[in-house]
Amino acid sequence: MTTAKTRSTLGVILASATLTVMAGAILGPIVPAIQSSLGVSESRAGLIITTHGALIVLVSPFAGALIDRIGPRRPFIAGLLLYAIGGGAGLGIDAFWPLLASRAVLGVGVAFVYTGITVLIYQLYEGQRMNRALGLRSSANSVGAVVWPLVGGALGTLSWQAPFGVYLIALPLGLLAILTIPETGDGEPSVDGGTDSATGPAGVVSVFRRRPTLVAVYLLYFGANALLYSIVVFYPQLLAGVGITASFSISLYLAANGLAGGVSAAVYDRLIARTSRPMLVVAALTLWTVAFAGATLVDSSLSAVPSVVGFGLGLGLVFPSAFGWIEALAPAGREGQFSSYLASAGYTGQFISPVAFGPLVPAFGVRGVFGAAAVVAAGSLLLVGGLGWGRAA
Repeated sequence: MTTAKTRSTLGVILASATLTVMAGAILGPIVPAIQSSLGVSESRAGLIITTHGALIVLVSPFAGALIDRIGPRRPFIAGLLLYAIGGGAGLGIDAFWPLLASRAVLGVGVAFVYTGITVLIYQLYEGQRMNRALGLRSSANSVGAVVWPLVGGALGTLSWQAPFGVYLIALPLGLLAILTIPETGDGEPSVDGGTDSATGPAGVVSVFRRRPTLVAVYLLYFGANALLYSIVVFYPQLLAGVGITASFSISLYLAANGLAGGVSAAVYDRLIARTSRPMLVVAALTLWTVAFAGATLVDSSLSAVPSVVGFGLGLGLVFPSAFGWIEALAPAGREGQFSSYLASAGYTGQFISPVAFGPLVPAFGVRGVFGAAAVVAAGSLLLVGGLGWGRAA
């Protein structure tokens, strides 16, 4: 590809990466309005935010298998179309169950877009260029986490349905993808022979046995997302304890978390050229341990800043490292399958986070959540440092 074509292709990929974050985040500010307009309970209104995540977990492995079979371009473009249909449908729906069904369609679209982006990067870029693309992809996710909720909140002042119109941006992105995303060929069969070429459950287990670092990567990505949502769900409660209750003020702290992740992810390729993925993970876990421990000591609006910034910086190191490991460790021709498990692990972590940390609040207060998170991060740091996993990756 020419330099201009390469830049256009990467631009479409990165713009699409922000959509995977937008899928739920853009509706966060209008959940109360959805609840009152549809006449449903708070928990039912919350399902409008979470349903698509459940579908991503379930559908991602199928998306990965299809991508390995026919290549990423067509599933990626089809995912953008489903994204626009499922997300934009909310513009004309004013009943709970049809809206919930449209969110399920959105989840299917996100599953194909998310894994499609990953495999496109694997197949279109190599070496340092791939590391840069992976870092920019994570940076784009962080920027999306900052920008799209603000857009949703602004449009929500017009009507509760207005934010759903933003999902339609996937349509022009789909058209641009048709023009700029090249065919990378059908998925190639595994060439390393043996049990790695088997695609059924037994084959997957065999790959995990031969390449145990893969399991560690999935656990890392699961844990990173679980810890991220401990910030998203519980940090507003911590801020309320120091007198910060305005929604806009709270959004600034969450935005600081996203911006910090965007900065570290944007320079990921430079960092990985000077060190290794395991060392970046050690740095991230160190940042997280300090950040969460610091959160237990927050007593003012100023002292609440370092924790979200520190966690975000670590996140920008872990996410592209995880994707880079999958590319290095997945059997040839099965990158879609094994990267799809990463998507499922991440969204499962987001879903489980409030369930796992929530019971600590009545017993120990909201600071107990971050104390527990600090223990998890410190324990993971000791484990990673002790085992030295991933040195060969």
